[in-house]
Amino acid sequence: MEGQSENSSITGTICAIATPPGVGGVGVIRISGPLSVPIADQLLDVSLQPRKAHFARFLDEQGRALDSGIAILFTAPASFTGEDVVELQGHGGPRIMQMLLSRVLTLGARLAHAGEFSERAFLNNKLDLVQAEAIADLIESGTEASARAAQRSLEGVFSEQVNQLQQELIDLRVFVEAAMDFPDEEIDFLADSDVLERLDRAGHRLQELLDQAHQGQLLRDGINIAIAGLPNAGKSSLLNALAGKDSAIVTDVPGTTRDVLREYISIDGLPVHVADTAGIRESEDQVEVEGVRRARAVLAVADLVLLVIDLTQPLEAQLVLKEEVPKTVPCIKVYNKVDLGGDRSKPDKGELEVRVSAKTGQGLQDLKELVKQVVGASPNQEGSFSARTRHLDALARTQAHIRAGSKQLQEFNAPEILAEELRMAQKSLGEITGQYLPDDLLGAIFSSFCIGK
Repeated sequence: MEGQSENSSITGTICAIATPPGVGGVGVIRISGPLSVPIADQLLDVSLQPRKAHFARFLDEQGRALDSGIAILFTAPASFTGEDVVELQGHGGPRIMQMLLSRVLTLGARLAHAGEFSERAFLNNKLDLVQAEAIADLIESGTEASARAAQRSLEGVFSEQVNQLQQELIDLRVFVEAAMDFPDEEIDFLADSDVLERLDRAGHRLQELLDQAHQGQLLRDGINIAIAGLPNAGKSSLLNALAGKDSAIVTDVPGTTRDVLREYISIDGLPVHVADTAGIRESEDQVEVEGVRRARAVLAVADLVLLVIDLTQPLEAQLVLKEEVPKTVPCIKVYNKVDLGGDRSKPDKGELEVRVSAKTGQGLQDLKELVKQVVGASPNQEGSFSARTRHLDALARTQAHIRAGSKQLQEFNAPEILAEELRMAQKSLGEITGQYLPDDLLGAIFSSFCIGK
């Protein structure tokens, strides 16, 4: 496998606590590598049989029991990492876990690096890189939709589509290179082949995959929404309404919110990080001035801004605040307080605006639908898989190579350049599953995992 790491991190026997820190009923220690079985022989008072759960005592150097629990052996290659793996399930007290881990370390194992178990599984061809990343995505998923998407990636849904598309490009490249090897046949390369049609089909499939990956990236990473507006426009009330709880203090006193208040919510399965900002206005209050400065900083990095406008107050001064939103950031004008007799007219077609009542909930579903529409979230998440920014980048580069190759063939009749563009497209796709990947990027990916994975 091109790009496979050759550093020392894949040698030796590793161990780690695989359960979260803190007190629990059960704590798990995972051991993987050539010394897993010899360590178990010295640590346990029973001999392990592969894939059978054994009740055992975990012994110290003097043969005294440190703990007791369940021990399971998974022999290579039929294990998660592809190596001999032993899992010890003891009592989940922090001190007990540390004593047991120290004992395993003295018997010849070393502490695993972050993500090293998954890295070994990848390097031993137990799963590809997309599936390995999906493990972390599944653990970190914040909504049911994102968890299901991560599980689909773990099952290979994304990888299978990438591999199928890559095979199409390989077959087409072979055809192009074979045609170039027989120039004496005097075959009109464009007229007597379906190369352009095959390129077009591959381009369409790639665009569909890119669209699906974009949905997967939204489900994984979510979006950052900033709520902005004048003091007392109802920004905090809108946050509470979207969150379904009283996250922000709401009073009739303008300027109640002085700092940025953040909340994590789900909009029909789409993870959303919402920031309620201080009301933007001129002030001599140093605390409020700092709050306004932070509000503007949040607007600059948001994926979407909800500009809350109080329908019971003059609109002109409030609409001016749209100039505070960077030109590159989409902005939805949220006309609030329709329950107080404000403008009840429907939004103008083509305008990003909606009428709501943060107090009664009127119009909130319309707002949610508009948010999903603006960020490009699909209403149908069935079949979605988890994806990352690096996947989108690789797919975009693949698309660029296919388009460049097609142009070279049509405008300059240059099949040799088409073949090279197809090779580069194939390599870009291979980066997704890990067939072509630099060691430093591989290390960066797995270092973001938890130690026990």
